[in-house]
Amino acid sequence: MLKRMKEEIELLSRHIEVARAVAEFQPIGIMKLSEILNLPTHRVRYSLHVLEQFGYIRASSEGAVATSQTRELFAHLNEDLDDIVSLVNAMKRP
Repeated sequence: MLKRMKEEIELLSRHIEVARAVAEFQPIGIMKLSEILNLPTHRVRYSLHVLEQFGYIRASSEGAVATSQTRELFAHLNEDLDDIVSLVNAMKRP
């Protein structure tokens, strides 16, 4: 159970990393993202697909671009992550 949770957190971390790169270098294509992030193209492609499904990026003829939802995500990201860390820390035994 915890292994699965760790894998999901690692995947979420990659999605956030891809979203940050798109926001910084937009418009940007898969190959350039792969090069910048040092990730295989199939992983970048999957992250872009997930981010597009959630409305954080959109495709354009020049490449991926961030949406206003991405800016909203980053505006509250630290607080949201702190909330998650607090929940996980609460599971620990004293």
